Amino acid sequence: MIKSHYDDESDCSEDSIDQILNTEDDELASYRERRMEELKRQSLELSRMRENGHGEYFEATNDKEILNITTSTKRVLVHFYHKDFKRCQIMDHHLQQLARTHFETRFVRILVDKCPFLVDKLQIRVLPCVIGFIDGISVDKIIGFEEFGNKDNFTTDSLEKRLTKESVILLKSNTKKSIFDFGTDNINDDDDE
Repeated sequence: MIKSHYDDESDCSEDSIDQILNTEDDELASYRERRMEELKRQSLELSRMRENGHGEYFEATNDKEILNITTSTKRVLVHFYHKDFKRCQIMDHHLQQLARTHFETRFVRILVDKCPFLVDKLQIRVLPCVIGFIDGISVDKIIGFEEFGNKDNFTTDSLEKRLTKESVILLKSNTKKSIFDFGTDNINDDDDE
């Protein structure tokens, strides 16, 4: 008759197995609790950001409003535009798409007619003009479409990559993660290898 190795008293006693399982249960419960707290904090932060206009493309109405937004928000992109300029409309389209996916940055636009002080102070002479602010300080400026080959058909992705240059927006990584939250850069779904 074949004797199972579990029947051998020299291996592990039931008490030691129970102790190991209880320790693992405690560690899992502790991890679960920490993770739930982290998710709760992230949810509260996301709600706060939504209340402050993150995730949408906001239309400011005057200089003071722009100054308040740029000094009270960590990352802000401001598009200075004119409603009759085709290239300003193209930039609006791209920024509107980016606003939906980059909650870390607040996206704002303002008609140049409504902010003469800022137009003069920031020396805006060519439209469209997009200025990036971090902690109230101007750190990046896109003037016209020069950086996009002076062509109207540049992609939102190319604008997104350009705006990451000074970290006004943060580029999302394409790293796939397993269900255990371990980074797995080289996940290969191909069964042929």
